[in-house]
Amino acid sequence: MKVLLPAFLAVLLAVTGCATATQGGSSTAACPADARDLPLQSLYGRWEARFDGASTTATVRLDKHPEYAGVRGTITRSANGAARPSVAQLAGDVDDEGALSIDESLDGRAISGVWAGTLQPGSCGREFRGTWRNAADESTHPFVLNKTGGTQGNQ
Repeated sequence: MKVLLPAFLAVLLAVTGCATATQGGSSTAACPADARDLPLQSLYGRWEARFDGASTTATVRLDKHPEYAGVRGTITRSANGAARPSVAQLAGDVDDEGALSIDESLDGRAISGVWAGTLQPGSCGREFRGTWRNAADESTHPFVLNKTGGTQGNQ
């Protein structure tokens, strides 16, 4: 049992992307300083997106991309007077500079928006901030992306 517990804790910490170190009776969080240090699985799940100038939030869902080492998912924006909310497809990964880079498509073919965000210090992989660029008019909008739930099997 003593051997299994440390192994279980190591796996748990690797999956969450956050570890806690105890030194001399005090506990300090050791979160990745860069998104390149996060396990890809920590990006899976539900997120809340807030955009500057928007009064509502959007719901982002990210899962494992079936074709490459990245994420694929959707963003659902509230209706804002429309009959139903808009849903766009997302696909991306963490780029070589450590930024979360996501392409957004309203029709599944053309890119309608581009996300570029950085992991926030001390968030343990649960918050990214950056800029969303609207491909239709090239306008840019700051965003905050916060993790709100785990993967489908772990909500």
